[in-house]
Amino acid sequence: MWNYTDKVKEHFFNPKNAGVLDGANAVGEVGSITCGDALKLMMNVNPATNVIEDARFQTFGCGSAIASSSALTEMIIGKTVDEALRLTNRDIAEYLGGLPPEKMHCSVMGAEALRAAIAAYKGEAWDDDHEEGDLVCKCFGIDAAMIERAVTVNGLTTLEEVTHYTKAGGSCQTCHEKIEDVLEAVLAKTGALKPAKAHAPGTVGLDAILPLKPKEAAPPPKLTNVQRMQAIMMAIEEIRPQIRKDGGDVELVDIDGKDIYVRLSGACSGCSQSAGTMMGVQMKLVEKLGEFVRVKPASLMPAGA
Repeated sequence: MWNYTDKVKEHFFNPKNAGVLDGANAVGEVGSITCGDALKLMMNVNPATNVIEDARFQTFGCGSAIASSSALTEMIIGKTVDEALRLTNRDIAEYLGGLPPEKMHCSVMGAEALRAAIAAYKGEAWDDDHEEGDLVCKCFGIDAAMIERAVTVNGLTTLEEVTHYTKAGGSCQTCHEKIEDVLEAVLAKTGALKPAKAHAPGTVGLDAILPLKPKEAAPPPKLTNVQRMQAIMMAIEEIRPQIRKDGGDVELVDIDGKDIYVRLSGACSGCSQSAGTMMGVQMKLVEKLGEFVRVKPASLMPAGA
């Protein structure tokens, strides 16, 4: 389980600047829905002053991804594109009061989307769809350049830290050797940074946004299929009273591995905020299960299921 700051919760439950920005002249898209995280950042930049006058986002991902995207838009509005370009994922994490080590990749995604949007505004080349040979981690579409930036900006020194910040190597693990090669090459140029001071368990501190060393403890026992199903049902029952207060309801329809299908009803059915409600359910399930799952509407269930 992870500890989230009040600022992270605020930006998740009440995200700022969510939605489509009509007339945006700077758009950056990173990530992939199939990989579990995707972000589209839209900005309206004044061509005469290069000031970002408005910014909005659309994010598919966990609560930390939504909070990081929301925080990013608040941080860049009013800045020039050159001022915004100096922002790093560390700045996003600090703005939120810190992120769990396992969620630092959400702040990195925000910083990458900002770079992509500014590149688009300046007419510079930006390609987030790499050829297969250019990728280091094929599961999450992470190339060497992104790993190098994360290592350099955040002073990463281990494979585990790289995975926390980029997700690279977090799936099939066949790319671990390639990641270590990139890490070794960067450290050969920059040298390893001194470790950060100790912070409160589970949350990265403000003075150095670096992953904490995990406590020596036996891993929690893996849930059986029945226990996992019961945990999912319990989590949905716990969140239903909050949804019912707004005149809606949520019902578990089916479980297909990492995909959890639910049906929204009442005021939540067709509501413009239904996507936020679905993400709230997903965040609850992730916290309850201690694993990543995707919550999807029952209407997206495969035919014949």
